[in-house]
Amino acid sequence: MSTQTIASQASLPPRRGSLAGQLFNRLGMLPVLIVLYLVFYGLTLYFSADGTSNFMSADNTMNIMRQVAINLVLACGMTFVILTAGIDLSVGSMLAVSAVLGMLMSLPDHHPALAIPTFLIAGLVLGMLNGAMVSFLSINPFVVTLGTMTALRGAAYLFADGTTVLNQQIPSFEWIGNGDFLGLPWLVWIAAGVVLLSWFILKKTVLGLHIYAVGGNPQAARLTGIKVSFVLLFVYSISGFFSGLAGAMSSSRLYGANGNWGVGYELDAIAAVVLGGTSLMGGVGTIWGTVIGALIIGVMNNGLTILGLSSFWQYVAKGAVIVLAVILDKWRQKQAALN
Repeated sequence: MSTQTIASQASLPPRRGSLAGQLFNRLGMLPVLIVLYLVFYGLTLYFSADGTSNFMSADNTMNIMRQVAINLVLACGMTFVILTAGIDLSVGSMLAVSAVLGMLMSLPDHHPALAIPTFLIAGLVLGMLNGAMVSFLSINPFVVTLGTMTALRGAAYLFADGTTVLNQQIPSFEWIGNGDFLGLPWLVWIAAGVVLLSWFILKKTVLGLHIYAVGGNPQAARLTGIKVSFVLLFVYSISGFFSGLAGAMSSSRLYGANGNWGVGYELDAIAAVVLGGTSLMGGVGTIWGTVIGALIIGVMNNGLTILGLSSFWQYVAKGAVIVLAVILDKWRQKQAALN
């Protein structure tokens, strides 16, 4: 090949992905959220008996935000994990164990003042257990969290003695699930705080840079001096901590908890993260994308409920969304390579 040919090829402009791909890289799933919101408004309006729809009402919007709050807290923890190319299938089970232990501690004949610390510490310890097995024993994250998902679900039933732990005295932390502050539910404020904390860690700290580096190439990260084992321990620990917080949020709404708490929540969390643009291959994603993904799940669940579709169809829709999220992830990676 002549020098002139090489020079002419080097002078060619780089290939560009499609306009849709470029927009997706810039805006993420925000347009999808807007379109989905409008579509459900139209459907609820069309199928309503009196020709009106309360889908866009302030009350229903607040209801969506309440429903999204718990999933968003779990999804923030899942974002940390998936950014390192890992997975945490045990978040729902950790939520259940934390919720049951926290409610047991809140009973009058125990130590009600220690209820909230119990929620958080239980989740943190369980997350550290996952992280230790992944980071120090080098066990595949899928295998680890699949095992702990099953084991911890059984533990939740055992701690609750197969029943629902109720606190009819109304626990001191009931404001978390039922109180408001400045016109917004405390659930929303807590979720917003978790989002801001997660954003700060990922974007404003050295630890955040290390998380992205480990997800992008763990071997290269290790060669540059990054303590990969510590990073992995941290991301699974914070996922557990947020699961414990979610356990407190869910238990405070109904003044109780049982072994069924959080069943299927891991699917919603994973779907929210991947829909938000975080790559399952690790190293790519933002916490704001996760917020959009969680809102998409929340709008979809709320719209299907208003339309009167059974919960079975909601499971079908969630499964379809997860598959769509994976397809979008692969397409996004292809477009990013072209741009």
